[in-house]
Amino acid sequence: MELHRSAYRHAMARVLEELTERYADGFDAAEIAVLVDRKRSSLEAGGKHAEFIPALVEHAVRDELATLARSQGRTLSPLPKVLFVCERNEGRSQVAAALAEHLSGGRVLARSGGLRPTGRLNPHASTVLAERGIDLVNPLPSEVQEDVLDAADILVLIGCQDAPLVGRRTIHWEIDDPYAQDLPAARRIAAEIESRVRELLAELEVPIAPQRELAHTA
Repeated sequence: MELHRSAYRHAMARVLEELTERYADGFDAAEIAVLVDRKRSSLEAGGKHAEFIPALVEHAVRDELATLARSQGRTLSPLPKVLFVCERNEGRSQVAAALAEHLSGGRVLARSGGLRPTGRLNPHASTVLAERGIDLVNPLPSEVQEDVLDAADILVLIGCQDAPLVGRRTIHWEIDDPYAQDLPAARRIAAEIESRVRELLAELEVPIAPQRELAHTA
């Protein structure tokens, strides 16, 4: 029983986190938390099965935020969520996610994961990002989590054409693996990733933040 309660709490926490991230333009975290808590309490009191409540809360709160935004003249531009996936989550997907968040000035929510993560980070990944003035905030390679995949608007598969993953929209990037390659090769790969990320941001109509233009030191 405790396991089910724990899973339910985790699912509700994920709903709140995602809504807060997505609608940060027009609503602060406290406002969204009130809406989530009110809808959750209503569904629990109505006898809804806990398994379905998180999804119902998410959809209901999204609708309510849209209604509030229209009636109060608030901005409502949900931030797109992009999940970058490569084989081991050692370099390419990490670099792509860091570039997407940095270049967009936080206007894109980027995550990364690996099909078969090794738990090791390619040391060149930190170097090519540092040369662009970017810190790698989440350096620990990780598996693709089901809830993160489900929440992603776009799934970008990097160098893993046959990956058994399907997103709302799936994009394939054929980019060389920097594994066991030297720093010049890693720089070339990073430059290609940056170019692809810029193209994706342009397609999403997310402008490059002026203060985030990269100063390459390589």
